[in-house]
Amino acid sequence: MSRIIKRVAVIGSGTMGGAIAAHFANAGYFVDLLDIVPDKLTPDEERKGLTLESPAVRNRIVNGGWDRVKKSRPAALFSTELVERVRLGNLADNFDRLADADWILEAIVEILDLKRNLMERIDGIRKPATIVSTNTSGIPIHSIAEGRSEGFKAHFLGTHFFNPPRYLKLLEVIPIPDTDPEVVEFVTQFGADVLGKTVVICKDTPNFIANRLGVFIGNYRLAYGLEKGYTVEEVDYLTGPLIGTPKTATFRLSDLVGLDVMAHVSRNLYDLVPDDESRELFKNPPVVETMLQKGMLGNKTSQGYYKEVRQNGKKDYWVLDLDSMEYKPPTKVAMPEIEKVKKVQPLGERLKAVVGQPGERGSDYVWNTTAQYMAYSSRRIPEIADDLASVDTAMKAGYGVESGPFETWDMLGVPQTVERMSAEGIEVAPWVRDMLAKGYTSFYKTENGQQMVYSPLTCEYVPVVTDKRQVSLTGLKSQGKELKRNDSASVIDLGDGILGVEFHSRANALDDMIGQMMAWALDELEKSQWNGLVIGNQGEWFGAGANIAIVAMNAMAKQWGPLDKMIRDLQGIHQRMRFSPKPVVAAPFNMTLGGGAEVALASSRIAASAETYMGLVEVGVGLIPAGGGCKEMVRRVLSPAMKTPHVDPLPFLERIFLQVGTAKVSTSAVEARNMGMLDEADIIVMNPEFLIGEAKQFALDLAETYQPPVNDKNVYAAGKPVLAALELGIWSMLEAKQISEYDAKIGRKLAYVLTGGSISQGQWVNEQHFLDLEREAFLSLLGEQKTLDRISHMLQTGKPLRN
Repeated sequence: MSRIIKRVAVIGSGTMGGAIAAHFANAGYFVDLLDIVPDKLTPDEERKGLTLESPAVRNRIVNGGWDRVKKSRPAALFSTELVERVRLGNLADNFDRLADADWILEAIVEILDLKRNLMERIDGIRKPATIVSTNTSGIPIHSIAEGRSEGFKAHFLGTHFFNPPRYLKLLEVIPIPDTDPEVVEFVTQFGADVLGKTVVICKDTPNFIANRLGVFIGNYRLAYGLEKGYTVEEVDYLTGPLIGTPKTATFRLSDLVGLDVMAHVSRNLYDLVPDDESRELFKNPPVVETMLQKGMLGNKTSQGYYKEVRQNGKKDYWVLDLDSMEYKPPTKVAMPEIEKVKKVQPLGERLKAVVGQPGERGSDYVWNTTAQYMAYSSRRIPEIADDLASVDTAMKAGYGVESGPFETWDMLGVPQTVERMSAEGIEVAPWVRDMLAKGYTSFYKTENGQQMVYSPLTCEYVPVVTDKRQVSLTGLKSQGKELKRNDSASVIDLGDGILGVEFHSRANALDDMIGQMMAWALDELEKSQWNGLVIGNQGEWFGAGANIAIVAMNAMAKQWGPLDKMIRDLQGIHQRMRFSPKPVVAAPFNMTLGGGAEVALASSRIAASAETYMGLVEVGVGLIPAGGGCKEMVRRVLSPAMKTPHVDPLPFLERIFLQVGTAKVSTSAVEARNMGMLDEADIIVMNPEFLIGEAKQFALDLAETYQPPVNDKNVYAAGKPVLAALELGIWSMLEAKQISEYDAKIGRKLAYVLTGGSISQGQWVNEQHFLDLEREAFLSLLGEQKTLDRISHMLQTGKPLRN
């Protein structure tokens, strides 16, 4: 990227503006967040004797908006310390700050005149090369720039973030005819690389791609459900994971977003698309208008299609009866035709099984709504986009669905479904029939390892453009790059001399078969053709720890020998990774817990997804880390500090003890670094689609000059004096009834290991010393009934037991 962004300004501190500012702070930027000055005092301000000139009053709106961002859950910021990267101000007193900005983003209210007036002011102060963008989704982008200078228009475009910006990956970029192509290219690359977004270039049409189609299918699912008498629960049952959609499905999503927001988007879209043949669908039905009048707006008012009800100390969610408009207790949906096929894999086979039962209630709903969605999507080409891949990508990134409309259509079979749709009077776009007439029977195909997509413009297949960092493990395996596999893991040739180990056990939990694949990969790595190894996968999460069910079964059978061997083998694999002659890079993401975290900690380096939730959580099942986790935290947090003379080890060990002893899990990779689980040499990857590719490149870069660590006395054991201090803290917590007797017992075991055991005074020891202590403590705790009770409870409920 030739441009350099040093400072960003966001105007508008509402739900979107504040969250966008937070995400730029997440990406490492200093941000000015500005909003308007109030024109009247609140009663509280009047009581305090404040005036409209008081600084607290002038910044009241922006302060309030930023406070909501700081308190938002899920958190908008990677870490609370990032708050310092955002400077607050107002558009009257601090407008001059925009002169220093390299990118100015507008996210004010959806009123065209206000946006135009603001752009006029920005045009007069911006630097010649400063990018200006709007986050609007309901106003034509080009109309906002009307009357502005040529230089302004050349640097102006739409950047439509999805809410919340930290978590939803779609960024729709909408240039106007005057936008400099270099600016479009820069924003696209910056969005992908720096902000971690899936970027789609859109035409300047109402609601662009994702919300145009998203509003259609959401409204159609509601309308069809009302017409045919489906309940709220039935619709959400049929439109959730069953069809590759998140658990929020239809009505829960509406509650989450807010019925007022959804209704506003629909009304706005209705006004902007007079020529849309399905326009009438964008009128809010009477049931929605009634809910709006009654303030039933969803989660923000604690009642929408679902209502939170507390009875006898328990929380439940009652469901709105769409006929009586009364809430009723939840019931289990009874659809046998769906129950018998809901676990079919993969998604395409499941969808075919679901819709292939005409006349059944669940099947009819899924077929009709899906067919209408696919048909409507085809009719919007080329109005909203010229290429089908952009449409599918936008829907997947914007709504978290497994497949876009054209990918779904391919799964169901285009010729068969078009025939069925025609028989039922569902209008398919003419270009689809033309495609079939030419003998092309799918929208996508693979040709010589390259994914191709049909182009309605050229009437032929064209390559799907992807970034070289988008490595598909499934694609590599289909190309014969899988070198070895078993039921729990695979070893894959990632190319350029880099091996990959992919976990695919249940929840990616560590077991003997993963150990076998890891051992084989480390043996293979010693051969001259390999430069490094990446450990990662593209499942739901990196790893949920060890398979505690197997551990518990062995413990109940008192199979101490096999358990001892199991732990020694795990430790051995991790130590082989640590001291490998060639770099081993872990690529953790999402849940990286217990043994999964220990795998990452044992690697030469870590390339972590920004959304990595990492922690040593073994105390939750009555154990302590035994795969090197305790040793690694002491090595990473305490040992570097002890190289300075006269340093007190206690504060560092207290930090480690509380972190491991409370099973703390990071809320991001940034926080994992603050916790000492990543160090400054590790990298954080903002874009999850690039994670394996970035980890591979990291391994290649390391391989050029890599020197493995020396296996010597490199871990500091603080000894009995510090152990006594930690034990005093445990006693204090027990006396204050903050922990149970058994918590205290586990805590004393953990403290013993972290301080190096029975060593009389602080000294440097080798890593095996700590590993032996971990293993002994782990096995002794497995001999306790209360630990087995904790494991059993976790397996049955997914929640920890405090006994």
